[in-house]
Amino acid sequence: MQIKILPASLKQKGVFMKQLNKHSKFIFPKHVINYVIITALIFSLSVGCKKDSAPVQSQQSVQAQTNDQLMAKWGKPSIVVHKGESIQAAVTKARKNAIIFIEPGVYKEAIVVSKPGIKLIGEFSLTGEEVVIKNPGDGEDGIRVTDEGDGFALVNVTIRGFEDNGIILIGVDNFILSAVKAINDGEYGIFPVHCTNGLVEFCIATGCSDTGIYVGQSSDVKISFNTAYANVNGLEIENSSNVNVTRNQSYDNVCGILIDLLPGKDVKTSNNIYVANNRVYNNNHVNFGDTDEIESSIPTGIGILVLGADQVLIEKNVVNGNSFSGIIVFSTLVLSVIADIPPEQILADIEPNPDGDKISSNNLYHNGFNPPVLPDLPLPGVDLLWDGSGTNNCWSNNIFATSYPSPLPSCN
Repeated sequence: MQIKILPASLKQKGVFMKQLNKHSKFIFPKHVINYVIITALIFSLSVGCKKDSAPVQSQQSVQAQTNDQLMAKWGKPSIVVHKGESIQAAVTKARKNAIIFIEPGVYKEAIVVSKPGIKLIGEFSLTGEEVVIKNPGDGEDGIRVTDEGDGFALVNVTIRGFEDNGIILIGVDNFILSAVKAINDGEYGIFPVHCTNGLVEFCIATGCSDTGIYVGQSSDVKISFNTAYANVNGLEIENSSNVNVTRNQSYDNVCGILIDLLPGKDVKTSNNIYVANNRVYNNNHVNFGDTDEIESSIPTGIGILVLGADQVLIEKNVVNGNSFSGIIVFSTLVLSVIADIPPEQILADIEPNPDGDKISSNNLYHNGFNPPVLPDLPLPGVDLLWDGSGTNNCWSNNIFATSYPSPLPSCN
């Protein structure tokens, strides 16, 4: 999430109320004295139980592949980087579409890729030694792939300790990130932005002050069999379309999975997001986000949060142990209160309400046991939470104990 927090006065919060009523069609009682009408949430909880067929999704991991198997999949290497040599030197030397194998070892350098078709493949080691790209001292990005790097692939590589991002891809088409580990890399671990036709699979991201695995202003990306833990956001899909988030594991974050539409971006919509068969649990980490950034205002204890995105299908996930709520559907206008962003800033260039979202056949339990104390926005702790905004949102065939409101709109 890349929005600076701007102070909002009480007057601006009053404007938020009016615009919330006008644009979001909130369903909460109008007699509430507090200027944040969502206060009514705290007075009404419901208990329910519905049939559901969602299985418990265990996290899968990719098995180590021998070098022969790697060559069978990716092709014979054009260049081999031996331990002690420079990966960047090999990338600089390589022609387009080069396949570069890297021997296990620690490589203290930052790498820039600006030619098409480069494949960086970490070799297999019988001893378990990995290819580790480590911050040499003041590196901002571990690997930076520019818009000339279409067809890029990174496989079996660990990126550790960079100041801003583990790997960032900017305007890259047809990329693959497989079995990548991003560990303690500043704000973002894995960060494709303005990209299309990508795959992120069997990756691990941890220790990020914003998001472990982030896809922003991108389209046609698949995110599968990954693990994100101990970040502010485990996985985030921001202002993107046609993204599949399946069979991932997200735990010990502030928010497990975030699907959001934010103002001030080049892409003004977020739609057609599929979130299925994920395991999202115990996302109760203390928020350690940069206090100047919006992520620092995200309440602890959220499993899956939809913020303003349209046509989101969330199904067959197992969501449990999240202290605030299991699955939340909110208008982006809620940021006016929790992040002190003036509502006019939010309404300037996006339609903030979630429309056409479907929450179906999820298994939710033991969520909402310790909701956050937000003086301006008191909210209940429940399995399923909706602020009443948007149109054609529905819930069906979920297993849950508590929800607000009750009943939630049923899917036809």
